[in-house]
Amino acid sequence: MKIVVQVKLLPEAEQAAALRSTLRTVNDLACWVSQVAFARGVPREYELRKHTYWHLKAEGLGAQAAQHVIKKVRDAYTTLHANLRAGHLGRPESRRRVKAESKPIAFRPAAAQPYDDRCLSWQYDRQTVSIWTMAGRIKNVRFVCSADALKTLRDYRKGESDLIERDGVFYLIATCDVPEAERYEPDGFIGVDLGIVNIATTSTGYQAAGRGLGRYRKRQLALRRKLQKKRTKSAKRRLKERSRREQRHVKNTNHIIAKTIVTEAERTSAGISLEELKGIRQRVRLRKPQRVTLHSWAFAQLGDFIVYKAKRAGVPLVFVDPAYTSQMCSQCRHVDKRNRVDQGLFICRGCGVVAHADRNASHNIARKGEAVWTAGRESRVPATP
Repeated sequence: MKIVVQVKLLPEAEQAAALRSTLRTVNDLACWVSQVAFARGVPREYELRKHTYWHLKAEGLGAQAAQHVIKKVRDAYTTLHANLRAGHLGRPESRRRVKAESKPIAFRPAAAQPYDDRCLSWQYDRQTVSIWTMAGRIKNVRFVCSADALKTLRDYRKGESDLIERDGVFYLIATCDVPEAERYEPDGFIGVDLGIVNIATTSTGYQAAGRGLGRYRKRQLALRRKLQKKRTKSAKRRLKERSRREQRHVKNTNHIIAKTIVTEAERTSAGISLEELKGIRQRVRLRKPQRVTLHSWAFAQLGDFIVYKAKRAGVPLVFVDPAYTSQMCSQCRHVDKRNRVDQGLFICRGCGVVAHADRNASHNIARKGEAVWTAGRESRVPATP
């Protein structure tokens, strides 16, 4: 299982200047390579290398750095074409798609630059790195991270690392190949109902309310609107300072919820059953004031966090069809649209049971998870002679 570990670099003034200059140079050259690729119909990486490699060398890049710049550009076009085929940029005649197809891909001055072990070496005991720059190789660049992250780097780091600059701070994002824990045989399943009012509700009683996160999002949205209306330099500076703050807050919240769910499943030797909500934004039709809430719902990120944490802990996990989980009674299995009285109240028209709507749905998801696991696992019945 591949995960990424981010460490913060603490370079001296001269080291920071060299790193900043290197990122600006390699990304400017990446833009040039992108223009060449666009003019030649985006050839394969080997052919693109023939047209650009020696120019990159003449500009002062090392052999490995030049190769990484070319590969970065080719990978960017591969991602663009995949998004076009999947329809993520709209229909063929849409303005967004035409704009993406009509010009070369551009790279930001502080965009990530990949480094392999020939260009970057780690000294874990001293917490320093030695890294290639346009000014030569600089050594003893200090970095900081948590003790767990350092242990993961020391034991499992493998492959390339990306150097990025974010708000004037340099980071290295390293790829680590962590082995998955052996999955155990689950003693039942914990159903997890994902939502907006309640971010996650489990069949064991845990509920992560979304009221606080919703209020935080509204405050951030109101502040952004207020600053954007001013159009002053100070307002733009504030907007830049506050950029990505909301994403970090949501990511931290989802990490906490995912860890709580996986820890509970591991403690009780249970599996986890999640809804497969892919495509829900295309299926659901809402009024305009509600669309911001729906499209800012980070259910996919929470699901990804639960998946990778479950893999690391060896917790069995299955995805189930969410159809009718909110309309079905978890006691008598009666399905009726009227069972869901409102957002939080469930009253069965068949047996009369009264329950919290999300809690009832989580029990249905848990039952579906058990059925999926039973149907998918290997039979342990002895073969008939």
